[in-house]
Amino acid sequence: AKDPEISSSSAPYRLYNIGNNAPLPLMTFIKTIEEALNKKAEKNFLPMQDGDVISTYADVSGLINEFAYKPETKLVDGIGEFVTWYQEFYGVEQ
Repeated sequence: AKDPEISSSSAPYRLYNIGNNAPLPLMTFIKTIEEALNKKAEKNFLPMQDGDVISTYADVSGLINEFAYKPETKLVDGIGEFVTWYQEFYGVEQ
């Protein structure tokens, strides 16, 4: 197996999480997307499945430590901008 250390690669790289650095409930995402699209999502709630995680988030500490940058886009703004971009790019009418 190859050593995953950046210094061992002929093409060094690093991956950085970009997010809000705190968990948010899934329903917050769904409601925000519904509002941006002005549509209700069809939801089919099921019990937790094998492999599901209770809580997760983008740990941005590497981004902060290496670039002194902390993302500040609010969820509602980011989702709204993405929806607008997507609709314009793919010619989707609302």
